[in-house]
Amino acid sequence: MSHAQLKQGPASFILPDPVQLYKLAYHPAGDDVAKQSAQWLDAGCPGLNSKQRRALYGLQVGELTAFCFNTVDTGRLRIVSDFMNYLFHLDNISDGMMTRETDVLANAVMNAFRYPDSFTPTEDCPEELNPAKVARDFWSRCVKDCGPGAQARFKETMGLFFAAVNIEAKARDSNKIPDLESYIQVNRDTSGKYALGIDLPGFVAEDLVIQSLNEYAIDLVTWTNDIFSYNVEQARGDTHNMIVILMKYHNHTLESAMDYVGKLCSETMNNFERRKSQVPSWGPEIDDMVARYIQGLRNFTVGSLHWSFQTHHYFGDHGKVVKKQRLVHWLLPSETNTNIIRLLINRFNRSLSSMTLLLPFKIDHISF
Repeated sequence: MSHAQLKQGPASFILPDPVQLYKLAYHPAGDDVAKQSAQWLDAGCPGLNSKQRRALYGLQVGELTAFCFNTVDTGRLRIVSDFMNYLFHLDNISDGMMTRETDVLANAVMNAFRYPDSFTPTEDCPEELNPAKVARDFWSRCVKDCGPGAQARFKETMGLFFAAVNIEAKARDSNKIPDLESYIQVNRDTSGKYALGIDLPGFVAEDLVIQSLNEYAIDLVTWTNDIFSYNVEQARGDTHNMIVILMKYHNHTLESAMDYVGKLCSETMNNFERRKSQVPSWGPEIDDMVARYIQGLRNFTVGSLHWSFQTHHYFGDHGKVVKKQRLVHWLLPSETNTNIIRLLINRFNRSLSSMTLLLPFKIDHISF
């Protein structure tokens, strides 16, 4: 299937039934923290234009955080919200960069994570870029009550994030649509972690059952995102989406691809529940941490699902109607340029998930 054929869409299409297995909850301080966090990023990014600033607030990343981390204390919620807002901004910066430019950005940001107290020049990072200043601001607050294990895993995963940025950049530069297996692996590798104040011991975080639960949660958030983001992404010619891959390489129609991914999401949630019953016991103290960690995974999957209909990113002002009717009207490229782009803050197709707790989540492609 050619790119031209991929772009020839119907007048509308039907979304598969969303997965709503768990009860939805929202942090009581969510609205206040969301507002503060958006203002923080706004103040830290003086180069944003007026459309980008409107998009920042319209994306509602803080609200997403309040859905997904609805039981944490308010101070920690603010740090998580700042982190997620920053990630959207970071990916927007990296989008379209050549490999060498991405390396410069990665070195600058990783420098901030290695030296949270103040900028320390290195051979790879002789000067501090603004994205690194913003990173250091939230990271210096995070490390005050973030365990060493969580810090190490966070920095390791951010390294994987930047590696995946390079992979996606090369694919875009060559106009190449990734195969399904490569797509899934890249999205799993771009996950980070932070949230509930849990520093899982290394032997627990590395347990095969815990790792499989992480993967199921990442996959579920990634794949539901692919369903919801497809219309916006196809209108701007973006091919890093499972729907596109199924249509190009597996002879699916748009509707059959949607149904296939929807079924995959349901199966993944069932696998999560099955695997959860196989979690080992490590004693009362660790078992309590693990139980809260798994509940956090649940909260993120269901919270991100509901947020998809609340944010302006996917469906503009029509999210509630789409959620009820599941009918999506096909977007033309001109519609994306005039309507959607001004509503979105940044482009992001990364799965990220941790900081003191370690929860996987995907923050997806978002463009101005």
